[in-house]
Amino acid sequence: MADEALSAGAVARRLGVAVTTLRTWHQRYGLGPSQHVPGHHRRYTPTDLARLEVMRRLTAEGVSPAEAARWARQTADSTAQRATPRSGPRRTRDGGGTTIPVNRAGPAARGLARAAMRLDSAAISETISRTIAADGVVATWDRLLRPVLVGIGERHAATGGLIEVEHLFSRYVSAALAAVVTARPAPAGRPPRILLSCADEEQHSLPLEALAAALVEAGVSHRMLGARVPVAALLDAIDRIGPAAVVLWSHTRATADPAQLTALLTAPRRPLLVLAAGPGWQPEALPSGVMRPVDLAEAVTLAVAVRNSLDRSAAS
Repeated sequence: MADEALSAGAVARRLGVAVTTLRTWHQRYGLGPSQHVPGHHRRYTPTDLARLEVMRRLTAEGVSPAEAARWARQTADSTAQRATPRSGPRRTRDGGGTTIPVNRAGPAARGLARAAMRLDSAAISETISRTIAADGVVATWDRLLRPVLVGIGERHAATGGLIEVEHLFSRYVSAALAAVVTARPAPAGRPPRILLSCADEEQHSLPLEALAAALVEAGVSHRMLGARVPVAALLDAIDRIGPAAVVLWSHTRATADPAQLTALLTAPRRPLLVLAAGPGWQPEALPSGVMRPVDLAEAVTLAVAVRNSLDRSAAS
């Protein structure tokens, strides 16, 4: 164990944070080094490092430090429990031994979470498609998909597991949303009203895909650029198609550089509306003139308002 223990400087370099940040996490939240060798500074063990990796990831995603620290400690506890031999048969719960928390989302979300834990792609696909057909994209996202996605993220943060569940579930969510878009293709030759893009280096695109499908349901034409779009490429797209509104999605603070929004506001073909969507954006850091929708429904409402305004102008 002594050979595996790391100094504060080594841990800071590995995590990409400052040593002072490690000290703060130690003093405020108890996430400090646990190995002590007489006559030497304390060292971080692999378990300590695992806690800190969870802490760094969650705070980068906008989780409060206190809540992130709670999850980080649970991660270490869960790892220790898995490493400790147990006597007698292990009792399991429906869903493969653990469950995905969906809080008060309802029985449909709980059933979908169980299907995700079983890696039951047929059940996942059928449930999502049926719910979209019955309730629409916005309601399906808010009441069914988002609770399960958040629950998978919480369980991963606590245990380090469920990566395979997240990958498979996200794939079928994406496929169901894409089916909505392809079922109602935009008229050829008509310029899109809304341009959808992830921020530079942002890879989480599912919420943006949900917005694309919801816009199709609302009859608003759009163009989707997807994940990790450099600012220069986004500006080229704006210059090429001249959208009335641009939605820039950021899931984490690490990708939410306000300079990207400023570039849109000063573009030669500045869009009428710039929306900063996602939890990565901090309201106090947004440039003047940028709107931040609180959820998917508000983003759709704003896009529809832009479409209606343009239609009225064209008719007058």
